[in-house]
Amino acid sequence: MAGFINTLLFGVYPYVALVVLAVGTVIRYDREPYTWRSGSSQLLRRRQLMWGSVLFHAGVLLIFAGHLVGLLTPLAIWEWLGVTHGAKQLIAIVLGGVAGAMGIVGASLLLHRRFFDARVRRSSSVTDNLIILILWLQLALGLATIRVSMQHLDGEEMVKFMRWAQGIFTFDPAAAGYVAEADLVFKLHITLGLTIFVLFPFSRLVHMLSAPVRYLWRPGYQVVRSKRNPAE
Repeated sequence: MAGFINTLLFGVYPYVALVVLAVGTVIRYDREPYTWRSGSSQLLRRRQLMWGSVLFHAGVLLIFAGHLVGLLTPLAIWEWLGVTHGAKQLIAIVLGGVAGAMGIVGASLLLHRRFFDARVRRSSSVTDNLIILILWLQLALGLATIRVSMQHLDGEEMVKFMRWAQGIFTFDPAAAGYVAEADLVFKLHITLGLTIFVLFPFSRLVHMLSAPVRYLWRPGYQVVRSKRNPAE
């Protein structure tokens, strides 16, 4: 039974999450382009919003970049660069710890503002509240993995997750087996991360992809005021 659950969560669920992320995002952009935004309540508790937003976004972007490079860069490239597994593990602990601390402090400020300011709370949707709670929990789980990583400074534990992530993208049928013996906190962290991928197209998280490059080629708009009498 344990093997079946492991395969379901780490061999099947990743593909479900990636498909929902890709297809759902494209469909939302095509059908509901004007919902492609984060919403704003910046006039309320602006100072707390500024500090929370900067720390949170900077931390999350650093973490995302670190995961992308750390997990998906082939082992052969690290070896060619002369970076040992142990050195890579230590770099991930230090940089990931700093970025994670920034992210969770920022998320905590945003959570406090959202739930303890009545005006902000009234302007927030259930989905908005759920997403920030999930992101806070994901950051907390990520920081909790540092304790386990400190017990595996040879870097072999990280190699398991690299092989798993790369196995998913190369359709390795044995990918789920690479993390079968991983610590529970890592499994929770991965599972919640995949769940965030599933929720991405249906939440305000889509604003992460909103770079204003479309303005370079989209046709211009002209607003024309009618002079007709409204009573006519």
